Amino acid sequence: MSRRSPGLVSAWAEIQRQQQRQTEAQRRARAQAQREAERQQRAMERAQARSRREQQAAYRSGREADVARRTGELDARMAELRGLLRAGCAAPAFSPAALTTAEALPPFAPGRLAEPVPMPRLEAYVPQQHTGWGGRRAQEAAARAQFETDLVAAQAAEAQRRQQLAGYERQYRQWADQRLAEIRRHNDAVRAWLDGLGRGEPSAVEEYLTAALYAATVFPEGLPRQVSASFQPPERRLLLSWELPPFSVVPEVSAIRYLPGQDREKEVARPVTERRAAYRDVLAQLMLLVLREVFAADSSGLLDSVALTGFADATDPATGHRSPVSLATVLVSRADFTAVNLSRVDPVDCLVEGLGGQLSARPDKRAAVTAVRLPGTAGRAAVSHGGGAEPDLLAMDPLEFEELVAELFRAMGMQAVTTVRSGDGGVDVDALDPDPIRGGTIVVQVKRYRNTVSPSAVRDLYGTVQSVGANKGVLITTSGFGPTSHTFAHGKPLTLVSGTELVELLHQHGLTGRLGPAPAAGRAGSGDPGGSDPGAAGGDGGASGDSGRRGAGPDVLDDPEASVLGMWWDGPVRLDVCALVCRGGAALSDAHFVFYNNPCTADGAVRMTPGLGEDKAAVWVAFDRLPAAADRLVLVAAVDPAADPHADLAGFTGARIRLTDSSGAEAGRLEVSDGRPGETALVLGSFRRRSGGDWDFVPGGRGYGGQNALEDLLRDHGVDVE
Repeated sequence: MSRRSPGLVSAWAEIQRQQQRQTEAQRRARAQAQREAERQQRAMERAQARSRREQQAAYRSGREADVARRTGELDARMAELRGLLRAGCAAPAFSPAALTTAEALPPFAPGRLAEPVPMPRLEAYVPQQHTGWGGRRAQEAAARAQFETDLVAAQAAEAQRRQQLAGYERQYRQWADQRLAEIRRHNDAVRAWLDGLGRGEPSAVEEYLTAALYAATVFPEGLPRQVSASFQPPERRLLLSWELPPFSVVPEVSAIRYLPGQDREKEVARPVTERRAAYRDVLAQLMLLVLREVFAADSSGLLDSVALTGFADATDPATGHRSPVSLATVLVSRADFTAVNLSRVDPVDCLVEGLGGQLSARPDKRAAVTAVRLPGTAGRAAVSHGGGAEPDLLAMDPLEFEELVAELFRAMGMQAVTTVRSGDGGVDVDALDPDPIRGGTIVVQVKRYRNTVSPSAVRDLYGTVQSVGANKGVLITTSGFGPTSHTFAHGKPLTLVSGTELVELLHQHGLTGRLGPAPAAGRAGSGDPGGSDPGAAGGDGGASGDSGRRGAGPDVLDDPEASVLGMWWDGPVRLDVCALVCRGGAALSDAHFVFYNNPCTADGAVRMTPGLGEDKAAVWVAFDRLPAAADRLVLVAAVDPAADPHADLAGFTGARIRLTDSSGAEAGRLEVSDGRPGETALVLGSFRRRSGGDWDFVPGGRGYGGQNALEDLLRDHGVDVE
């Protein structure tokens, strides 16, 4: 049976049906997409609600953890105050042996200077393949010529290394001799002083016992330790006064609570009766600890008795002035005190009942007691430690300076102790920051210097940080640091603190210190008892204040505090690198423009020097010897017209400044802007003096074009170009 072809109407009907199917499919797709969007919206809303609940729970948990931590700190503080006497009795007593210094010096460590420059070998230059007899001879001749060129360069580098090594070793020997002489003079003075102590000389007894108390480790940080004493030889009695803490030493808050409904914290006040009882207990413990330290330090039995008065130097609420008031006093013999078992007594009962002393009934109200006898009333002037004017950090004893730095870290909320002088591994203070995020172990070195700290000290600290596994290293000095040191420390777990920054930190945390004598004191006190490292104040062999002589000396390039600024760039362009010693944007004088025709400033602080290794040019700079009027050192590069008369700085790319010290050890690299077509002179950047005396690098980038580009650049910097 034959099939008839569909007619026009049938075809039209089929088209309409297909369109209906397509429209229906689109409608179903839109409906499905809408349902999917609604489902995703509901899922997102549920997720957001869940996230909000989780965030709220995490927030609440964090707030609760924070108040729990702070409450724990309050509990720990109270536990520390209650256990002062017990902890103090477990500490070792002060010994005269602690006053001497071991005659041990760090060995000579030249670092990379000890490594000879490798010499090239001819066999390494012989070509492996030859093209022919004539080509072979040409290749061998070229190889030999290259070998001889490299050999001459290596021999020159080796001669320079040996010269620098010899100079460095001479400097180390000079420092070692000076340091050993200082140690021996110190130990001889200690022995002579101990002889006087053994004879019972009053001044020696007073100085020794007050120093032992002032340096004692049994008293927690944050408590005052001002002490005065005078010795009565006939009675073998020490008259002693000791500063006691104010009532605020006992925390007013006993706990901290978080109220989630109000999203706020609430401090729970410590009962007043509890604070008063705790304060009297603390005062009694401190009085007993002072007696314990005095009698324990007196290993020779010089004392028969001690008259101790404890005073608080706080603000009188009635007058608004600070005035001392006696809160406790006791006169006790050695026999009576040694008969007491301090580890098991009630401090208040022991002081008042057992030893017959007096303790203020209301020390919180500054109710005074009558002192039995005060230092200075026996016809002798009292020897004192603590209090008084700000100490001169430059004239401070090295051990006291280290203890001051440790006290600064403790005032900043960290745990810190000074290290034992022998075997400290280059660490002067061990600190621990308890912060769970940024905290960790910190090793601290202190340099009581007058001159800029050498970059080698910064590298040594970094090596110590790595060797002991510390989280951070801090180098504190009374002077400052050069740009080589800052560049080396950049990006590493190192912090450099200059002298001015140290003074600011001390004042911020309630401590005192200044750089140099007080204004009214003139030059008194500007002397220095001696440092512990080369370059320390008073121990640099006359290096400071004589830059003219040193600049003209034959070993000027051996200065360990100097920096070498080595230049390298891509491209074949030949450049002259120059330096300008400036104040602001102008050179100090035409003589302070250092280039090939004026390779050195008159004071020897800046000079041109051959590049080391891969460096194409270099400038030697002793930043600490730049004139006081100078606040920046500008580096400039210009096309050498004799070598490349038609060149520009388009080929000056990939440039950098390599900072090394005078020994050749690299501290870091500084990026420099590329040159541009048409330019023939470029300001590479400038080292600028900070307010604290340190130097920072500021990149340049301004280019000059035309035939007189360098002259235009120099005129912009105040140089008279003829």
